[in-house]
Amino acid sequence: MSVTGILGKKIGMTQLFDDKGEVHPVTVLQAGPCVVTQLKTLAGDGYSAAQIGLIEFVKGGKVNKPMAGHFAKNNVPPVKLMREVPVVPSDGQNPELKAGDKVLVDIFEDAKYVDVVGTSKGRGFAGVVRRHHFGGGPKSHGHMFQVQGSIGASSFPSRVFPGQRMPGHFGAERVTSRNLRIRGIDLDENLLMVEGAVPGPRDGYVMISKSKAPPRERRGFGGGGTVDPLKASKKASGSGAKKK
Repeated sequence: MSVTGILGKKIGMTQLFDDKGEVHPVTVLQAGPCVVTQLKTLAGDGYSAAQIGLIEFVKGGKVNKPMAGHFAKNNVPPVKLMREVPVVPSDGQNPELKAGDKVLVDIFEDAKYVDVVGTSKGRGFAGVVRRHHFGGGPKSHGHMFQVQGSIGASSFPSRVFPGQRMPGHFGAERVTSRNLRIRGIDLDENLLMVEGAVPGPRDGYVMISKSKAPPRERRGFGGGGTVDPLKASKKASGSGAKKK
């Protein structure tokens, strides 16, 4: 078995140039290293998964006795962050996965797209203009620009409908960015460069996994190997006329 995801950190954003000279904004992610802390089996737990932990320095006093026993059972170092990731059957070339094995960025060498899950930046209590992108009111003198105005509840129905867009807590929620193209991998430093933005602040923890529904590669109209019969017949008739 092999895992399909890894824990990491968001380092920051930069830009890369491809062979054509086009610039691409990329986010640099510190993908791992991680360690397998526990294996979930179909016979014992009812499902198959791997519990992985991001290898970071943790003080001994920060680990309680139940977690210390959990780490000692599988002879793994204490980790700060743990998550469960799906596993896929091995192709027979790689050894079977077991507790204590390391998970590195090389699991994405054969992948083109990844899904990144993170916690968005917390922005506190925000109004409707910032939170829901409302247009606001008149900006002239005597008006309050960033007030949402009437919410439409008068004598009927005499209540506010659930889901009404109003001021409130903004950010600090789980966000998934799907199908981010991999632009580079650094196996020595465990760095992964993906095109586009990733939720969360710098040094924020993220979960990186292989894309569940990668986009189809564009091959032109009807596929690269498809021949339009109408154009083919015109081309054939034109070449025959020239030969005559």
